[in-house]
Amino acid sequence: MLDLRYKTILNVALPLMVSSFIQAVVLLTDAAFLSRHDTLSFDAAGNAGLIFITMFMALAGMGDGAQILIARRIGQKKIDAIGRIFGTSILVQSLLAILLFLFLQNVIPSMLHSYSKHQDIASAQIDFLSIRSYALFFAMISLSIQAFFFATGKTWVVLVSALITASSNIILDYVLIFGKASFPEMGLKGAALASTLADGLGMVFLITFLIFSKLRKEYALFSHFSFNLPSFKELIKIGSPIMFQGLIALSTWTIFFTWIEQIGKFELTVSQNIRSIYFLAFIPIWGFSATTKTYISQYIGMGDFHSLKIIQKRIQLLTMLFLSVIILGAVFFPTNIITMINPSKEYIQKSADILRFISISTLLFGFSSVYFQTINGSGNTFVTFIIEVISVAIYLVTSYLLIKVLKLDIYWIWSVEYIYFGSIGLLSIGYLRFFDWKKKIV
Repeated sequence: MLDLRYKTILNVALPLMVSSFIQAVVLLTDAAFLSRHDTLSFDAAGNAGLIFITMFMALAGMGDGAQILIARRIGQKKIDAIGRIFGTSILVQSLLAILLFLFLQNVIPSMLHSYSKHQDIASAQIDFLSIRSYALFFAMISLSIQAFFFATGKTWVVLVSALITASSNIILDYVLIFGKASFPEMGLKGAALASTLADGLGMVFLITFLIFSKLRKEYALFSHFSFNLPSFKELIKIGSPIMFQGLIALSTWTIFFTWIEQIGKFELTVSQNIRSIYFLAFIPIWGFSATTKTYISQYIGMGDFHSLKIIQKRIQLLTMLFLSVIILGAVFFPTNIITMINPSKEYIQKSADILRFISISTLLFGFSSVYFQTINGSGNTFVTFIIEVISVAIYLVTSYLLIKVLKLDIYWIWSVEYIYFGSIGLLSIGYLRFFDWKKKIV
């Protein structure tokens, strides 16, 4: 069991944050290299990357479901159930990965050509996804193993995996995009291949570590490793709402960027600059979000409801402190940050202005996410799905009005981030205050 000391919370969250930082470095590296290769590749990789991440989030949602279930069983001291949950998770992830892969390969190409204003960007996105989609098969294994380590609080293992993925991605990006070390210059396709191979290396590490880990024996992981119908029903019940949350949230952002692409290439490039950097601000939020789910699920599992508010307040305080450090850079040095991603002078000033404008919205997101993930950790994942649906509906309507009806400058269009994060927060707080959410049985 995890105790409530700040030190322990940080011991769980910091590796997750560093892991998220490393993953952000992967995105930033792709963006920085491709912006120096050509603007078309930079724009295409940004939009295609959102499509891939949308599919990835479906797998991540099932991984979150497995994490919640395993953490709950640890709190209940039902060790023999963990192997069955883990085995079922891998099977479900495998089936889901196959479906998502077929969708990316066979359906997305025609969709891209049908709704893209610029067909050269659409064709480049298809080239990127034709390679990047194979990473889903690595993710289906990695996310299941990560769920186990998240639930047990051994998050440093995921950190090491992320280090391997990021370091190999940087090297492979440079070699394959620009054609170094006797490799041909592959440009956009090189970036897709580099990231996919790097994901594969991260997966190999996780598998190897798990096989030789003491935790495998402690939790009798492979002794009860099997497909189990009750575990399957539990996983689908808990994981599928989170899966659809991710699909809806990222699909909405994909629509947002599609509408921006229809405004013009300048606005798209500026927005891709913001998107690349935006993920840095999410690092503390992602780290503390996973920590919140684990803590809430474990403590509900052991029946300690009194500690839940303490968990919320301490994680919220730490989230705000870490976010404040990141926001300082965005407020006072936005131009320097943008230049690292895209040195093209025509995009720098507008990108810097938007970055400074929306940076405070991450504080709102960090504040709201603790309440949102408390609901997830309690097992009420269908409620968070409903909250997500309402919030993205508000987001899409607002975006449509700003982009299609009012036709505002791209600076003001990005104000929708405040609308979305505010909606998530208000709805989550309202549910926790007025509904009985602590006694959900999972």
